[in-house]
Amino acid sequence: MTVNHQEEFIHHTVLLDEAVNALDIQGPRANAIFVDGTFGRGGHSRKILSQLGPQGRLISFDKDLYAIANAQQITDARFHIVHDSFATMSDALREQGLAQVDGILMDLGISSPQVDDAERGFSFRNDGPLDMRMDTTRGMSAAEWLAQEDEQKIREVIENYGEERFAFQIAKAIVARRASESISSTRQLAELVAHAVKTREKGKDPATRTFQAIRIFVNKELEDLEIGLTAAYESLAPGGRMVVISFHSLEDRIVKQFFASKAKVVQPDRRLPIRDADLPKPQMRLISRIKPSEEEVSRNPRARSAIMRVAERMAGVA
Repeated sequence: MTVNHQEEFIHHTVLLDEAVNALDIQGPRANAIFVDGTFGRGGHSRKILSQLGPQGRLISFDKDLYAIANAQQITDARFHIVHDSFATMSDALREQGLAQVDGILMDLGISSPQVDDAERGFSFRNDGPLDMRMDTTRGMSAAEWLAQEDEQKIREVIENYGEERFAFQIAKAIVARRASESISSTRQLAELVAHAVKTREKGKDPATRTFQAIRIFVNKELEDLEIGLTAAYESLAPGGRMVVISFHSLEDRIVKQFFASKAKVVQPDRRLPIRDADLPKPQMRLISRIKPSEEEVSRNPRARSAIMRVAERMAGVA
Protein backbone atom coordinates (compact mmCIF):
# COMPACT_ATOMS: atom_id res chain seq x y z
CA MET A 1 0.00 0.00 0.00
CA THR A 2 1.40 3.38 -0.99
CA VAL A 3 1.12 6.14 1.56
CA ASN A 4 2.64 9.21 -0.03
CA HIS A 5 -0.25 10.39 -2.22
CA GLN A 6 -1.76 12.39 0.66
CA GLU A 7 1.18 14.79 0.74
CA GLU A 8 -0.79 17.02 -1.66
CA PHE A 9 -3.49 17.59 0.98
CA ILE A 10 -2.86 20.43 3.42
CA HIS A 11 -3.56 20.14 7.14
CA HIS A 12 -3.69 23.15 9.47
CA THR A 13 -3.07 22.09 13.06
CA VAL A 14 -5.79 23.59 15.23
CA LEU A 15 -4.78 25.50 18.38
CA LEU A 16 -1.15 24.58 17.77
CA ASP A 17 0.55 27.12 20.05
CA GLU A 18 -2.23 27.14 22.65
CA ALA A 19 -2.22 23.35 23.06
CA VAL A 20 1.54 22.96 23.35
CA ASN A 21 1.83 25.97 25.67
CA ALA A 22 -0.83 24.40 27.91
CA LEU A 23 1.44 21.37 28.43
CA ASP A 24 3.86 23.75 30.21
CA ILE A 25 7.06 22.40 28.64
CA GLN A 26 9.60 24.62 30.36
CA GLY A 27 12.29 24.48 33.02
CA PRO A 28 12.79 20.94 34.40
CA ARG A 29 9.69 19.81 32.50
CA ALA A 30 11.57 20.27 29.22
CA ASN A 31 13.28 16.96 30.02
CA ALA A 32 10.04 15.22 30.96
CA ILE A 33 7.92 12.68 29.05
CA PHE A 34 4.91 13.68 26.98
CA VAL A 35 2.23 11.95 24.92
CA ASP A 36 0.54 13.15 21.74
CA GLY A 37 -2.59 11.01 21.46
CA THR A 38 -3.19 11.76 17.76
CA PHE A 39 -0.13 12.40 15.57
CA GLY A 40 -2.21 13.37 12.53
CA ARG A 41 0.19 15.25 10.28
CA GLY A 42 2.54 15.95 13.16
CA GLY A 43 1.93 19.62 13.91
CA HIS A 44 1.59 19.22 17.67
CA SER A 45 4.27 16.50 17.89
CA ARG A 46 6.86 18.56 16.02
CA LYS A 47 6.09 21.61 18.15
CA ILE A 48 6.49 19.56 21.34
CA LEU A 49 9.81 18.14 20.10
CA SER A 50 11.05 21.66 19.39
CA GLN A 51 10.52 22.55 23.05
CA LEU A 52 11.84 19.35 24.64
CA GLY A 53 15.28 19.21 26.22
CA PRO A 54 17.87 16.55 25.33
CA GLN A 55 16.48 14.10 27.92
CA GLY A 56 12.84 14.71 27.07
CA ARG A 57 10.70 12.08 25.34
CA LEU A 58 7.56 12.11 23.21
CA ILE A 59 5.34 9.09 22.50
CA SER A 60 2.71 9.69 19.82
CA PHE A 61 -0.24 7.55 18.72
CA ASP A 62 -2.28 7.26 15.54
CA LYS A 63 -4.54 4.68 13.88
CA ASP A 64 -4.05 6.09 10.38
CA LEU A 65 -1.40 4.45 8.16
CA TYR A 66 -0.72 7.74 6.39
CA ALA A 67 -0.05 9.44 9.72
CA ILE A 68 2.28 6.60 10.71
CA ALA A 69 4.21 6.96 7.43
CA ASN A 70 4.53 10.68 8.09
CA ALA A 71 5.71 10.09 11.66
CA GLN A 72 8.33 7.60 10.54
CA GLN A 73 10.08 10.41 8.69
CA ILE A 74 11.00 11.92 12.07
CA THR A 75 14.45 10.62 13.00
CA ASP A 76 14.63 12.30 16.42
CA ALA A 77 15.74 9.72 19.01
CA ARG A 78 13.46 11.34 21.59
CA PHE A 79 10.39 10.40 19.52
CA HIS A 80 8.43 7.14 19.30
CA ILE A 81 5.29 6.49 17.25
CA VAL A 82 2.67 3.84 18.09
CA HIS A 83 0.30 2.56 15.37
CA ASP A 84 -2.81 2.31 17.52
CA SER A 85 -5.51 4.32 19.25
CA PHE A 86 -4.70 6.40 22.32
CA ALA A 87 -7.16 4.08 24.06
CA THR A 88 -4.26 1.60 24.24
CA MET A 89 -2.07 4.16 26.00
CA SER A 90 -1.63 2.27 29.27
CA ASP A 91 -0.31 -0.91 27.63
CA ALA A 92 1.79 0.99 25.09
CA LEU A 93 3.50 3.07 27.78
CA ARG A 94 4.24 -0.03 29.85
CA GLU A 95 5.88 -1.59 26.79
CA GLN A 96 8.10 1.49 26.68
CA GLY A 97 8.98 0.95 30.33
CA LEU A 98 7.01 3.99 31.45
CA ALA A 99 4.76 4.07 34.50
CA GLN A 100 3.79 7.75 34.24
CA VAL A 101 4.19 10.70 31.89
CA ASP A 102 4.19 14.44 32.52
CA GLY A 103 1.72 15.72 29.97
CA ILE A 104 -0.83 14.33 27.51
CA LEU A 105 -2.38 16.01 24.48
CA MET A 106 -5.41 14.47 22.78
CA ASP A 107 -6.53 16.09 19.50
CA LEU A 108 -9.79 14.39 18.59
CA GLY A 109 -11.66 14.01 15.33
CA ILE A 110 -10.24 13.70 11.81
CA SER A 111 -7.59 15.61 9.89
CA SER A 112 -8.05 17.67 6.74
CA PRO A 113 -6.15 15.17 4.55
CA GLN A 114 -8.52 12.43 5.66
CA VAL A 115 -11.51 14.56 4.69
CA ASP A 116 -10.06 15.91 1.45
CA ASP A 117 -8.90 12.56 0.05
CA ALA A 118 -11.95 11.09 -1.71
CA GLU A 119 -10.39 7.61 -1.53
CA ARG A 120 -10.85 7.59 2.25
CA GLY A 121 -14.63 7.95 2.03
CA PHE A 122 -14.99 10.45 4.88
CA SER A 123 -16.57 13.25 2.87
CA PHE A 124 -19.73 13.63 0.82
CA ARG A 125 -18.20 16.48 -1.19
CA ASN A 126 -16.19 14.22 -3.51
CA ASP A 127 -17.25 10.80 -4.73
CA GLY A 128 -15.21 7.87 -3.50
CA PRO A 129 -15.46 4.43 -1.89
CA LEU A 130 -17.57 4.46 1.27
CA ASP A 131 -14.84 3.40 3.71
CA MET A 132 -14.47 5.93 6.58
CA ARG A 133 -12.00 3.81 8.57
CA MET A 134 -9.09 5.69 10.12
CA ASP A 135 -7.19 2.39 10.24
CA THR A 136 -7.87 0.64 6.95
CA THR A 137 -6.17 -2.55 8.21
CA ARG A 138 -8.85 -3.24 10.83
CA GLY A 139 -12.60 -3.47 11.18
CA MET A 140 -15.50 -3.05 8.77
CA SER A 141 -15.79 -0.22 6.30
CA ALA A 142 -18.90 1.98 6.37
CA ALA A 143 -20.19 0.26 3.23
CA GLU A 144 -19.76 -3.20 4.79
CA TRP A 145 -21.53 -2.11 7.96
CA LEU A 146 -24.47 -0.53 6.11
CA ALA A 147 -24.84 -3.67 3.99
CA GLN A 148 -25.48 -5.95 6.96
CA GLU A 149 -26.76 -3.91 9.93
CA ASP A 150 -30.46 -3.93 10.77
CA GLU A 151 -32.59 -0.83 10.33
CA GLN A 152 -33.07 -0.19 14.06
CA LYS A 153 -29.32 -0.10 14.76
CA ILE A 154 -28.64 2.17 11.78
CA ARG A 155 -31.32 4.54 13.04
CA GLU A 156 -29.87 4.55 16.55
CA VAL A 157 -26.35 5.30 15.30
CA ILE A 158 -27.48 8.17 13.08
CA GLU A 159 -29.72 9.58 15.80
CA ASN A 160 -27.30 9.23 18.72
CA TYR A 161 -23.96 9.98 17.04
CA GLY A 162 -25.22 12.47 14.46
CA GLU A 163 -28.03 14.04 16.50
CA GLU A 164 -30.05 13.74 13.28
CA ARG A 165 -33.82 14.21 13.68
CA PHE A 166 -34.52 12.42 10.42
CA ALA A 167 -32.65 9.29 11.47
CA PHE A 168 -35.73 7.08 11.07
CA GLN A 169 -36.31 8.20 7.48
CA ILE A 170 -32.62 7.87 6.57
CA ALA A 171 -32.29 4.37 8.03
CA LYS A 172 -35.45 3.26 6.26
CA ALA A 173 -34.15 4.64 2.95
CA ILE A 174 -30.79 2.89 3.38
CA VAL A 175 -32.40 -0.49 3.97
CA ALA A 176 -34.77 -0.01 1.04
CA ARG A 177 -31.96 1.00 -1.34
CA ARG A 178 -29.61 -1.82 -0.39
CA ALA A 179 -32.32 -4.33 -1.31
CA SER A 180 -31.83 -3.39 -4.96
CA GLU A 181 -28.20 -2.20 -5.06
CA SER A 182 -25.18 -1.98 -2.78
CA ILE A 183 -24.40 1.40 -1.23
CA SER A 184 -20.68 1.52 -1.90
CA SER A 185 -19.84 5.16 -2.68
CA THR A 186 -20.02 8.43 -0.77
CA ARG A 187 -22.12 10.02 -3.51
CA GLN A 188 -24.72 7.24 -3.32
CA LEU A 189 -25.12 7.71 0.43
CA ALA A 190 -25.14 11.53 0.23
CA GLU A 191 -27.84 11.56 -2.45
CA LEU A 192 -29.91 9.01 -0.56
CA VAL A 193 -29.75 11.11 2.61
CA ALA A 194 -30.57 14.31 0.70
CA HIS A 195 -33.82 12.72 -0.49
CA ALA A 196 -34.71 11.46 3.00
CA VAL A 197 -34.04 14.73 4.87
CA LYS A 198 -37.11 16.93 4.55
CA THR A 199 -35.63 20.25 5.70
CA ARG A 200 -32.04 21.44 5.62
CA GLU A 201 -30.06 23.50 8.10
CA LYS A 202 -28.86 26.74 6.55
CA GLY A 203 -25.33 26.41 5.20
CA LYS A 204 -25.07 22.70 6.05
CA ASP A 205 -25.28 19.77 3.66
CA PRO A 206 -28.11 17.38 4.64
CA ALA A 207 -25.61 14.49 4.71
CA THR A 208 -23.33 16.14 7.30
CA ARG A 209 -24.85 14.57 10.42
CA THR A 210 -25.22 11.11 8.87
CA PHE A 211 -21.62 10.99 7.67
CA GLN A 212 -20.42 12.18 11.09
CA ALA A 213 -22.48 9.53 12.87
CA ILE A 214 -21.33 6.62 10.73
CA ARG A 215 -17.69 7.74 10.92
CA ILE A 216 -17.83 7.98 14.71
CA PHE A 217 -19.44 4.55 14.98
CA VAL A 218 -17.16 2.75 12.48
CA ASN A 219 -14.04 4.08 14.24
CA LYS A 220 -15.41 3.63 17.79
CA GLU A 221 -14.41 7.22 18.47
CA LEU A 222 -16.52 7.84 21.57
CA GLU A 223 -15.64 4.48 23.11
CA ASP A 224 -11.96 5.15 22.47
CA LEU A 225 -12.32 8.62 24.00
CA GLU A 226 -13.86 7.32 27.22
CA ILE A 227 -11.23 4.60 27.58
CA GLY A 228 -8.47 7.01 26.55
CA LEU A 229 -9.40 9.66 29.11
CA THR A 230 -9.24 7.12 31.93
CA ALA A 231 -5.96 5.70 30.62
CA ALA A 232 -4.53 9.19 30.30
CA TYR A 233 -5.48 10.15 33.85
CA GLU A 234 -4.01 6.94 35.24
CA SER A 235 -0.81 7.50 33.25
CA LEU A 236 -0.42 11.13 34.31
CA ALA A 237 2.11 12.04 36.98
CA PRO A 238 1.09 14.48 39.75
CA GLY A 239 1.38 18.01 38.37
CA GLY A 240 1.01 16.71 34.82
CA ARG A 241 -1.51 18.24 32.46
CA MET A 242 -4.14 16.80 30.13
CA VAL A 243 -5.01 18.90 27.09
CA VAL A 244 -7.99 17.73 25.00
CA ILE A 245 -9.24 19.34 21.78
CA SER A 246 -12.71 18.27 20.65
CA PHE A 247 -14.64 19.18 17.52
CA HIS A 248 -18.26 18.38 18.23
CA SER A 249 -20.64 18.44 21.17
CA LEU A 250 -20.63 14.67 21.78
CA GLU A 251 -16.86 14.65 22.30
CA ASP A 252 -16.77 17.85 24.33
CA ARG A 253 -19.55 16.64 26.62
CA ILE A 254 -17.57 13.50 27.47
CA VAL A 255 -14.38 15.51 28.13
CA LYS A 256 -16.20 18.14 30.19
CA GLN A 257 -17.94 15.54 32.34
CA PHE A 258 -14.73 13.54 32.85
CA PHE A 259 -12.75 16.59 33.98
CA ALA A 260 -15.61 17.74 36.19
CA SER A 261 -15.82 14.34 37.88
CA LYS A 262 -12.13 14.47 38.70
CA ALA A 263 -12.25 18.09 39.91
CA LYS A 264 -15.35 17.61 42.07
CA VAL A 265 -15.23 16.72 45.75
CA VAL A 266 -18.04 14.65 47.24
CA GLN A 267 -18.77 16.27 50.57
CA PRO A 268 -19.20 13.80 53.46
CA ASP A 269 -21.92 14.04 56.07
CA ARG A 270 -20.90 16.92 58.34
CA ARG A 271 -22.18 14.99 61.35
CA LEU A 272 -19.45 12.39 60.92
CA PRO A 273 -16.25 12.81 62.97
CA ILE A 274 -13.83 13.33 60.07
CA ARG A 275 -10.64 15.38 60.43
CA ASP A 276 -9.92 18.10 57.85
CA ALA A 277 -6.80 16.19 56.81
CA ASP A 278 -8.93 13.16 55.96
CA LEU A 279 -11.50 15.04 53.88
CA PRO A 280 -11.61 14.00 50.19
CA LYS A 281 -9.61 16.18 47.82
CA PRO A 282 -10.11 16.91 44.13
CA GLN A 283 -8.04 14.74 41.82
CA MET A 284 -7.64 17.37 39.11
CA ARG A 285 -7.61 21.13 38.84
CA LEU A 286 -9.41 22.72 35.91
CA ILE A 287 -7.05 25.11 34.13
CA SER A 288 -8.79 26.55 31.10
CA ARG A 289 -11.29 26.27 28.27
CA ILE A 290 -10.08 27.82 25.01
CA LYS A 291 -11.59 28.28 21.55
CA PRO A 292 -9.72 29.28 18.38
CA SER A 293 -9.32 33.00 17.76
CA GLU A 294 -11.22 34.77 15.00
CA GLU A 295 -7.93 35.05 13.13
CA GLU A 296 -7.36 31.28 13.24
CA VAL A 297 -10.93 30.55 12.14
CA SER A 298 -10.56 32.95 9.22
CA ARG A 299 -7.40 31.09 8.15
CA ASN A 300 -8.89 27.65 8.80
CA PRO A 301 -12.73 27.52 8.93
CA ARG A 302 -12.57 23.89 10.09
CA ALA A 303 -11.23 25.18 13.43
CA ARG A 304 -14.54 26.92 14.17
CA SER A 305 -16.05 24.13 16.25
CA ALA A 306 -12.90 23.30 18.25
CA ILE A 307 -12.90 23.51 22.05
CA MET A 308 -9.76 22.87 24.09
CA ARG A 309 -10.01 21.91 27.76
CA VAL A 310 -7.02 21.74 30.10
CA ALA A 311 -6.79 20.10 33.52
CA GLU A 312 -3.92 19.28 35.84
CA ARG A 313 -3.55 16.22 38.08
CA MET A 314 -3.25 17.23 41.71
CA ALA A 315 -0.22 16.23 43.72
CA GLY A 316 -0.71 13.95 46.71
CA VAL A 317 -3.98 12.47 45.45
CA ALA A 318 -4.28 8.79 44.57
